[in-house]
Amino acid sequence: MRATLTGLNLGDVQLQSFGGPDNVLIRVAQQPGGDAAQQAAVAKVRGALGENVEYRRVEVVGPRVSSELLSYGTIGIIVAIGAILIYLWFRFEWQFALGAMIANVHDLVLTLGFMSLTQVDFDLTSIAALLTILGYSLNDTVVIYDRIREMLRRYKKLPMTDLLNVSINSTLSRSIITHLTVTLALLALFLFGGHAIHGFVTTMMFGVVLVGTYTSVFIASPILIYLGVGTGRKEAVETTESVPSGNVRFSARDA
Repeated sequence: MRATLTGLNLGDVQLQSFGGPDNVLIRVAQQPGGDAAQQAAVAKVRGALGENVEYRRVEVVGPRVSSELLSYGTIGIIVAIGAILIYLWFRFEWQFALGAMIANVHDLVLTLGFMSLTQVDFDLTSIAALLTILGYSLNDTVVIYDRIREMLRRYKKLPMTDLLNVSINSTLSRSIITHLTVTLALLALFLFGGHAIHGFVTTMMFGVVLVGTYTSVFIASPILIYLGVGTGRKEAVETTESVPSGNVRFSARDA
């Protein structure tokens, strides 16, 4: 059925089974041309599937439902970002939370731009892909941030740029292995998953492989310098080292 309906050139066609193997839900993209074009698309589907198919219900989803889907999806993404921001604020410091959110918003904006350029449909599957990209990029960022915090406690006098390099290099092998395995899984889904999840997999490959990989390393970490992480530690070290040794006197007597 999917192969037959895809050949009708009606745009994105999605098939989903429900209730049993003989019950199929068919979704066809909205056709340009008003109600007449929608009815013509329904007639094409009926003609392609033949008379042996029982059509229980035919519905046309208008722009109002699409706008509600867009608004609810946007609200869901904003709530997820806010909840993550609050968690990171308590888990680390506010600079780490803000840096992670800037990196994640960067990922989401670029992914939405990719979806706009490639005309990927913004539906529930796309929202799931965006939330997955958000969680995946955040996971990699938190791993690097945790190592940076560990290095801040261990090396008190190491410059912040060198400390970031050491932290990133120590987690780089983990990041490469993780991204490589995810890339192989997404590539298998892209090649053999079928047309139904093609948009989801394409969005995931762009967001996780191309965007999330370099954002966690090259944006989320260096932005901590601009947010002032390590500044107080450096000032404290300089203050301690600038105390003249002649101001401290000791007197001792042999027993």
